[in-house]
Amino acid sequence: MDIRTYLRLIRRHWWIVLVTLMVAVGSAALVTVRTVPRYVASVTFFVTAPGQGVSNAYQGELFLQQRVKSYADLLRSDRLAQAVVADSSLGLTADDVQRRVATSTETGTVLLRATVTDTDQTRAMKLTEALSARFVELVQKIETTSDGKPGPTRIEVVGGPRVSSSPVSPTPNRNLGIGALIGLLLGAALAVLRGMVDVRLRDAAGLQRATGSPLLGEVPYDAGAKTAPLIVGEAATSARAEAVRKLRTNLRFVDVHEPARVIAVTSALQGEGKTTMSCNLAIALAEAGWRVLLVDADLRRSKVADYLGVNGAVGLTDVLVGDVQVGDVVQRWGDKSLLVLPSGSAPPNPSELLGSKAMADLLLALRESADIVVIDTAPLLAVTDGVVVAVQADGALLVTQQGRTSRAQVAEAARSLHSVSVRLLGCVLNMTKVAKADAYQYEAYRIATAGRRSVPADRVTTDHRGDQGLQPVGDRTQELTRLSR
Repeated sequence: MDIRTYLRLIRRHWWIVLVTLMVAVGSAALVTVRTVPRYVASVTFFVTAPGQGVSNAYQGELFLQQRVKSYADLLRSDRLAQAVVADSSLGLTADDVQRRVATSTETGTVLLRATVTDTDQTRAMKLTEALSARFVELVQKIETTSDGKPGPTRIEVVGGPRVSSSPVSPTPNRNLGIGALIGLLLGAALAVLRGMVDVRLRDAAGLQRATGSPLLGEVPYDAGAKTAPLIVGEAATSARAEAVRKLRTNLRFVDVHEPARVIAVTSALQGEGKTTMSCNLAIALAEAGWRVLLVDADLRRSKVADYLGVNGAVGLTDVLVGDVQVGDVVQRWGDKSLLVLPSGSAPPNPSELLGSKAMADLLLALRESADIVVIDTAPLLAVTDGVVVAVQADGALLVTQQGRTSRAQVAEAARSLHSVSVRLLGCVLNMTKVAKADAYQYEAYRIATAGRRSVPADRVTTDHRGDQGLQPVGDRTQELTRLSR
């Protein structure tokens, strides 16, 4: 995976980064508020050797630097801590004093610095004063020889004691900054991990890789499709309707040398929008002047009749068993050149009925009666009905809902078609998320063209050799009229 893939995963799961950042900053703020303020008091000592001459200054300097290291340990010794406790009324034990004292030296110098950290500013100052006084006395006492002569070194206070006017901890800005940095890094890592373990299809490239077929269209999600699934009326000018028209054009150009006239529309799972896609594709083809026949071959859960508002009590099933003639149940829909053959009665053996000779003969007859036949079939992974119908068609169109179906499920659906030599015309990514910029551009263009004067329908001429890629196969008005009677 390259950096662009990581950035895409982070952008896709931006809410994980945001939540992690908020939790990290909130935790840092809570720790800052609950932390007791601490103050620092300091004092600096200068170690000298009064008896050293200029001639042996170098040896004296090395001697003093060694002494400074020893004095740093002496500042935190038990003896000095006990002396400070004995001479002061700070309410601390020797162990408390030792825990509060820290020392530091600067390399190459004879400066020694002692710092005292305490939650009480006044006590930190008093402890530092007592420590500096007792330390000078202790060094003089230790360095004094047995015959009472002063030692070779002398210690002087050259800085402090002084105490900080504000707490040195906690530091809100630093804590919040560290919390924000940790939150961003952790959130980005979680977002990438979430994206790597997510097996659902999220983009068109993944769908193409899973199916091994071209992408013919991306239909955006439309909240209004729940109540108005068809691209008619006000929905005819929506971005969803325009995407279906692009699918119509791409579908007609899949193979101009061997165009598909009988198209099976299916999906891997139930609820991915295949029936809505079948209806809208048939409407879009009819709007372009094609004589279209929509067949509901999903005999288990048929919805075409409900979507189009036609009578679905008698239909395909009744034709296949020989109870009625196809011309008696085919219904004309609206004022378009669109005929509908509903599913009819629910049979006990849908797969056998769809794979029968009667079904093959019916499709052959329908092929001769319409320019394009669109067949809505059952999901491929649920039952075998979809494969049975797709085998008899010129090709199949696979509809997949974004973010719902896994890559493995889509790949298995494609394999089920390829295993029986079904021609997979392409795939459609349904209910996709559209960028705000793209949605704004389409809406702006739609509004700009909405006010233009429309051309009367009787003055419109359709050239089927244009963007449709296939000329209608002759004048079959009589066959369509006969079927719809």
